[in-house]
Amino acid sequence: MIESGRSTSMLQHAPRASLSNAAADGIRAEIANGRWAVGTRIPIEPHLAQMLGVSRGTVREAVKTLVSGGLLEVRQGSGTYVRSDVDASTSLQKLRRASLRDQFELRCALEAEAARLAALRHTAGDLQQLRTLLERRGRAEDAGGAAGFVDRDLAFHLAIVDMSGNLALVETCRFVTGYIRETIAATAAIELPEPDEAAHQAIVEAIASRDPERAAATVRDFMAHISKAFASATP
Repeated sequence: MIESGRSTSMLQHAPRASLSNAAADGIRAEIANGRWAVGTRIPIEPHLAQMLGVSRGTVREAVKTLVSGGLLEVRQGSGTYVRSDVDASTSLQKLRRASLRDQFELRCALEAEAARLAALRHTAGDLQQLRTLLERRGRAEDAGGAAGFVDRDLAFHLAIVDMSGNLALVETCRFVTGYIRETIAATAAIELPEPDEAAHQAIVEAIASRDPERAAATVRDFMAHISKAFASATP
C-alpha cells in the first residue's frame, strides 16, 4: 500500500498518466499481498484516493486500466471487485522483455504444437488455403520487397496456427511472432537463415498426412537450424 502522506509529496508533480499508473500499481500491490482477495470488494473511490494520495479522477483512471486488464470488475450498484490476482497486462510486459532467443524458442514450441493439432483438425479447405499461401509466398511477382516476403511467410505460418483450432494458442503465438518480427526489423545486425520452399512444403505434407507427431517433428526440424543461428547471434 502507498502511504498517503508520502505518496502525495512524491506524486503531486507527476504527469496525470504517471499518477494513474502509480495508483494502479498500488492497487495491484494490495491484491498481490493478499489484502484484497479474489471476489472481495475494494474500498470505494474516496477511500482509495485518500489511501493512494491521488485524486478521485486518477483513481477512476487506474480502476479502468485494471478492469481492462481483467484484474477488477465493476458491478453496477454494488462496487468494484477483485476479479483475478493474475494481471494479464503485467504478464505480457514481462514476455516482451524476454530475450529474442527465449521468445523464438517459445515460438518454436507453440508452432510445433499448432502443427500437431492442425494435423488432427484441419479440413480440406484449410489444406488448400495453406498450399495457396505457400505458392504465394514464393512468387517473385508479388510486390513489397523484403517486407512483403516477410508478410507472406508470416501468413503461411500463422495459417497453421489458426488451423490448430485452439484460440489460446492462436492468440499467444500471434503475440510472440509479432513481437519477434518487430525486434528483428529494428535490429539490422540480426540476420536469420530462411528455410527453403522444400522445407515449407514438408510441413504442409506432414499436416496433410494427419500424423500429429510427424507434423510436430517436421516443424521442430524446420526450426532447428534457425535456433542454432539464434544461439550464436543473441545472448
